[in-house]
Amino acid sequence: MLVLGLILLLLGIFLKVSILYTIGIVLLVIGAVLWILGAVGRPVGGRKVWF
Repeated sequence: MLVLGLILLLLGIFLKVSILYTIGIVLLVIGAVLWILGAVGRPVGGRKVWF
């Protein structure tokens, strides 16, 4: 989700499409929150391990 957010953010900046820019920021924030929760050992989506 972080990578997709970064790609959309960059596309929004270079192509000057504000909706891509906005969606990119939202995905980056959500991805960062989920990454931090997973790193501290909190279950994300009802799972502790994704494998």
